[in-house]
Amino acid sequence: MSISTSLQPYTVWFVTGSQNLYGQETLRQVAEQSQQVVAGLTGLPVRVEWKPVLKDAESIKRLALDANADDSVIGIIAWMHTFSPAKMWISGLDALRKPLLHLHTQANVELPWADIDFDFMNLNQAAHGDREFGYIQSRLGITRKTVVGHVSNPEVLRQIEDWQRAAAGWQAVRTLKLARFGDNMRFVAVTEGDKTEAELRFGVQVNTWGVNELADAVAAVTDAQVDALIAEYVEAYDVADELLPGAERHQSLRDGAAIEVGLRSFLEAGGFGAFTTNFEDLGALTQLPGLAVQRLMAEGYGFGAEGDWKTAILVRVANVMGAGRPGGASLMEDYTYDLVAGDEKILGAHMLEVSPSLTTARPRLEVHALGIGGKADPVRLVFTADPGPALVVAMSDIRDRFRLVANVVQNVDAPDLPNLPVGRAVWKPAPDFATSASCWLIAGAAHHTVMTTAVGVEVFRDFAEIAGTELLVIDEATTVRGFQQELRWNAAYYRLAQGL
Repeated sequence: MSISTSLQPYTVWFVTGSQNLYGQETLRQVAEQSQQVVAGLTGLPVRVEWKPVLKDAESIKRLALDANADDSVIGIIAWMHTFSPAKMWISGLDALRKPLLHLHTQANVELPWADIDFDFMNLNQAAHGDREFGYIQSRLGITRKTVVGHVSNPEVLRQIEDWQRAAAGWQAVRTLKLARFGDNMRFVAVTEGDKTEAELRFGVQVNTWGVNELADAVAAVTDAQVDALIAEYVEAYDVADELLPGAERHQSLRDGAAIEVGLRSFLEAGGFGAFTTNFEDLGALTQLPGLAVQRLMAEGYGFGAEGDWKTAILVRVANVMGAGRPGGASLMEDYTYDLVAGDEKILGAHMLEVSPSLTTARPRLEVHALGIGGKADPVRLVFTADPGPALVVAMSDIRDRFRLVANVVQNVDAPDLPNLPVGRAVWKPAPDFATSASCWLIAGAAHHTVMTTAVGVEVFRDFAEIAGTELLVIDEATTVRGFQQELRWNAAYYRLAQGL
């Protein structure tokens, strides 16, 4: 099974609430107008499918159960066009397991003041009906996103799109299988975590495979497969002369290509959407996978280095949520700082594994020594991430829950880095370097992150809400004192919410 980030297979159901009290003519108009609202949502990345108006408890519960059973349905948008008595929604909302968006809208933008009679009032009751619906959602403790405004408003469409992308990310993680080749890097704390709890909370299956099973897949690769892939490399990248066919280090490139073919075949055969490696556990592999990992991430796979399966999950989720948008998602790591007062910057990279989806420039394919791992010099793509807005997100297991920490950042033009032969990014964090770093450390956020240049913090807010997962945001409004207070309140809230 090949990987995909496409949102095309997904749908969101649009459901409209009413009741039989109004009579058939009014219900006919309700259906007609709700279809017009759906027509206003046609530009969204996930197709919105209109469903017949819901008028009783039995049909509401049936729709919820049908949505739960349909893997193509990633969420439901609900609108109470008229007054839909909320008690009829109890069983259906209680049964619903898909993300829910409450759209508080109405058919018309402006009121026809001179023509309003009570027939108009009976038909146009969203201000009334949605408040009843809001009550029952709160009464039942239903997690949902609430969007307010007419569908002709671009801001309304933006919020719905953010939620759709978050719902697609949730669907992706609920069906994700992750292969760990080997274990975590020895003695490292933050890459550890409760894999059983991860499957319970997120749905992702995290299991370990012997690295020599991967090595066997690599050994089965044919020369013809390697030749074909090298032709792709020459077409897509500026390949260092020493790596070209017939040159003195061409074998390094052939080894890297064989790793990519073998790794891809292993992942496709097992239906894996994410994976990890560990430089301390390479078995019969000739080099640490670098180029292969970079290219697979750019295609949509999740990846974490040193056995870091939590970051691999985030990279996969970010790849799906950013589908169809410029930019991409990648493993990232804060490496070192430029501490010029007032102009502080962070230089991020990893040993080899930064996705070229972060740049629109043509990467250079090179080979260089790697001081750890004890294997041959690995091939890798060298580039700098494009300047522009980005988001850096980490996941940590803090014993009683998983914690997401997100920092809004701005990638900037990097100085020349002639001696740094890896993919990298240079950024300025919001609100400023000292506040950002202090809050990151106070939160216990991981050193491995996902950097996404395709989606912003609001998509991750929606994802965290859907997942019931803590999210701490560091942005322009953040202060250390306020952040510390949020941590204290969160510690109490999540223990109470989970009954701990």
